[in-house]
Amino acid sequence: MLQFEKAGNVLKVEGELTIYHVAEAKLRFREELAGPALEVDLAGVEELDTAGVQLLLWLKREGRSRGRAVPFANHSPAVLDVFDQLNLAAAFGDTLLLAPSRG
Repeated sequence: MLQFEKAGNVLKVEGELTIYHVAEAKLRFREELAGPALEVDLAGVEELDTAGVQLLLWLKREGRSRGRAVPFANHSPAVLDVFDQLNLAAAFGDTLLLAPSRG
């Protein structure tokens, strides 16, 4: 299940950002891009797959094509794990708070 909560210019995403929900999420993101500034809070993302990653890349690219940044904030452990596995953290250009490495 995927849920969205809007507070000011922050869109909180909660649940599974997976192949089963990306069509719904893309519609919502497209709608939000039509408005003023947008920041996406990923703290509530419990699961992320490659379809979700592709959607997040699309959102960044679409924002740039409209002349504005779409920052992601509060990356959940699930998001950080996938970004790390795919070596994509730098591709998004957001500030990431990483947990200390486990030795």
